[in-house]
Amino acid sequence: MSTNPEDALILVVDDEGAIRYSVTKTLERVGYQVMTASSGEEALDIMAQHDFDVVVTDIRMPGISGVDLLARIKEQSPDAIVILMTGYASLGTAVESLRLGAHDYLIKPSTSEDIRDSVSRGVERARNLRRRRELLTTIKSNVSALSEEKAAPRNIMVPPAAKPRIDYSPSAIPAPAAPAISTTMTAMNLGPLTIYPGRYQIEVEGTMIDLTPTEFDLLLYLAAHRGRVVPCSELVREVRGYGVEEREAREVIRPHVSNLRRKLKNASQNPNILVNVRGIGYRLNDVELS
Repeated sequence: MSTNPEDALILVVDDEGAIRYSVTKTLERVGYQVMTASSGEEALDIMAQHDFDVVVTDIRMPGISGVDLLARIKEQSPDAIVILMTGYASLGTAVESLRLGAHDYLIKPSTSEDIRDSVSRGVERARNLRRRRELLTTIKSNVSALSEEKAAPRNIMVPPAAKPRIDYSPSAIPAPAAPAISTTMTAMNLGPLTIYPGRYQIEVEGTMIDLTPTEFDLLLYLAAHRGRVVPCSELVREVRGYGVEEREAREVIRPHVSNLRRKLKNASQNPNILVNVRGIGYRLNDVELS
């Protein structure tokens, strides 16, 4: 499904005014909000004041080149989505760009369709990463609250109103404030499962299981909302990034749940950790966060 362009902010960086204008109009025609910069230095100044979903930059520019700009952006924000454009393609430059974490590498002259498709994929990835950060923040908060509750002295009577409460409602998900996900982020335990953020992997009884991004995000979302049944339409909206009716959402989510259960079963772990509440949605079976 396509993203909603009206909610995305794009930065276009190119030292040639005609190209800046052309790319900007190409994106604005489908609803994107676009800002421009004529150099890498100007781009960094603008990025210090605004949060962009995607940066589209030329490679060959005076001063800070597009590749150098990519490296600077990734130093500050590893999850940033950067698309490089060049009229002087070379294998070495392409390899270096991908090594530094470029989302895409476009050859000039690029068609309007190619530019829009690349930016659309970039915006979708940016939103998926943002949702994942929010879910991880929520899980960490839940783990911390549960640990504090367990550590409270058992011989002290605590009035009900003073007991820690954990809000699992969708509105309880905090604003994105967690550090960018990387493969070095500390693993988290979810009952018998060990979750490795940034690697799309979980560990069960010493066995590493590779998950698809959707399977990984599905597990994280259910963990963040442990204690309630999550409708399929909510799972599709928050995990896949688009809205559909509940009936269609069930068809979208079912294969991912089935694949996740199969992988858990192959690792000798009870696949019923994901419970289907018929006609309503899915919930995470009672497991202890630690």
